[in-house]
Amino acid sequence: MVEQELEKIIHSLVLRKRDLEKRIADGDFDSQEIADIGREIARIDETLRLYEEKKKIQRELDEWKSMIDEIEPDQLDELNRTIDQLEKRLERLEFELFSSILPPDALEDRDVILEIRAGAGGEESALFGADLLRMYTRYAERKGWTARVVEASMSDLGGFKSVVLEIEGRGAFSRLRFESGVHRVQRIPVTESGGRIHTSTATVAILPKATEVDVKIDPKDLKVEVFRASGHGGQHVNRTESAVRITHLPTGIVATCQSERSQHQNKERALEVLRARLYELERRKQQSMIVEQRREQIGSGDRSEKIRTYNFPQNRVTDHRINYTTYRLQEILDGDLDEIIDRLVFHETMKRFKSLLKSINAEV
Repeated sequence: MVEQELEKIIHSLVLRKRDLEKRIADGDFDSQEIADIGREIARIDETLRLYEEKKKIQRELDEWKSMIDEIEPDQLDELNRTIDQLEKRLERLEFELFSSILPPDALEDRDVILEIRAGAGGEESALFGADLLRMYTRYAERKGWTARVVEASMSDLGGFKSVVLEIEGRGAFSRLRFESGVHRVQRIPVTESGGRIHTSTATVAILPKATEVDVKIDPKDLKVEVFRASGHGGQHVNRTESAVRITHLPTGIVATCQSERSQHQNKERALEVLRARLYELERRKQQSMIVEQRREQIGSGDRSEKIRTYNFPQNRVTDHRINYTTYRLQEILDGDLDEIIDRLVFHETMKRFKSLLKSINAEV
């Protein structure tokens, strides 16, 4: 069924490309319109290329599979390895093909405001929050992104009751968007003298960084307070009122920043966090009205949703949304997150593509 619907989509793209090429030949467009049409044609060409490559690999895979009953036993292992390699190539091609067909997400290249808050478990939860902060910071380094702590509240043992991280880089939101939710850790806390395993949680929220165009804030709706920064930074943070706290009066949302050395810089950072929170608030209002769309997603991204468990005794990490388990806990906590994120992105892409097919059938 998917193949038949895919053929219809490809056929419609071929017709769309012909129409665009005819419009360029017949019409009188300015340079911007021609550039936009050229980009659309290029996207269609890439989709058609992926489709032809997919058909080629599928034919090759079918040919190898047809040889299973005829091949000599001593050659069976090599044949199975070839089939396995082709199946992996086909799966990757299908992912790229379906991704190219789906309409692009306007938020996918946004920078990110990442919030981590201690949950159940007291001091151990705060220490787990510090582990998550390190994990995401390391992941940002691996991707070539810039990560900067904007706001932090530390616990007595060096954990984080709450911390806000700003991550800037191409594709940051598209890769991190599925990290929102409750992260659970199972291990023996440093505060446990009896050697018992405890379960604690920390909450992660991923907010797309908003622009002034996305969210317009009336200065009259803001209460701005300055205070002396605390924490690392030497005498400077104790002698100047450089930290800034901004309260959005209509919603009660508060954003604080004390990471920069000047009051002006801290105010700008706090405004960025506030703008992201207000933008996310509006997005959630809109999404709550689209129940079916929410059901089609991997998870709601709600902060109350348990999404992942980090089990130290078994060196295990399990993502509950896609029922995926890996026994590389230390590598994951060291920022090697692509193993999980790739699967989340793939799973969501397949869901979106099936949803697209449903909408096409409904229109016919």
